[in-house]
Amino acid sequence: MSRGLILCRGCRYQISVTAGTIFHRSRKPLRLWFEAMWHITSQKYGANALGLQRVLGLGSYNTAWRWLHRLRRAMVRPGREKLTGTIEIDETYIGGKKPGKRGRGAENKALVAIAVEDTAHETTKGIGRIRLARIPDASGNSLLPFIQQNVGTGSLVRTDGWTGYAGVTKVGYEHLRVSSKQLIISHLSISLLKRWLLGTYQGAVQAHQLDYYLDEFTFRFNRRTSASRGKLFYRLVQQAVATGPIPGAEIVGGGSLDAMLPLHQGEVGDDLES
Repeated sequence: MSRGLILCRGCRYQISVTAGTIFHRSRKPLRLWFEAMWHITSQKYGANALGLQRVLGLGSYNTAWRWLHRLRRAMVRPGREKLTGTIEIDETYIGGKKPGKRGRGAENKALVAIAVEDTAHETTKGIGRIRLARIPDASGNSLLPFIQQNVGTGSLVRTDGWTGYAGVTKVGYEHLRVSSKQLIISHLSISLLKRWLLGTYQGAVQAHQLDYYLDEFTFRFNRRTSASRGKLFYRLVQQAVATGPIPGAEIVGGGSLDAMLPLHQGEVGDDLES
């Protein structure tokens, strides 16, 4: 159509080629979106909104900030495969120094669960793919759904002795308890996450919007061995058209912790899966 829409000859319904994607109702040309995606994937440690605004020549910082959050959400591929093999699970608190007790149950900080594939038998470093998610607390009601969503049934789950992991075997996994000091690969991954947040974004990440940054870190970490920046760009484009529209209100308000699934019996190379 003259307005750039596609017309169905049967029902006469008009639709945009960007409908149903993160580009839905964007007033900017797709080429500019592609330039943004290339800039983001070509930066080794990530890109912030101010830098994106400058590179693209955008008149609004807010536009650059919203674009970044939409693209971060697209970094998680819908229906991605679960982790398999030996998986190390741990949690960490993200946030600056604030009043309140330390450790599990700490106040005024965001609790993040992490699952890491142990690939020591495949690589010298022993770290495969990771999964990250913000959870409401460190109870079994939060930790077990996280494991079920991200780890394939029958895998060996390695944790510390925290009581929140007591039901791991009941939901379909082998369970190995070790001391906290033995959770080496999860502690290393957590350290890299915190260093990345501090170095790239100077720690200026709101807790209710942390999910978007976790998505970006997961995307980058799982493709850290890729020698081709172009392949990262291609993957992001591929996933952007498979990700539905994200309302502005959702971006400002952040992700919801209500999306945790109920308990149920469930379900390394150059370019690792997301």
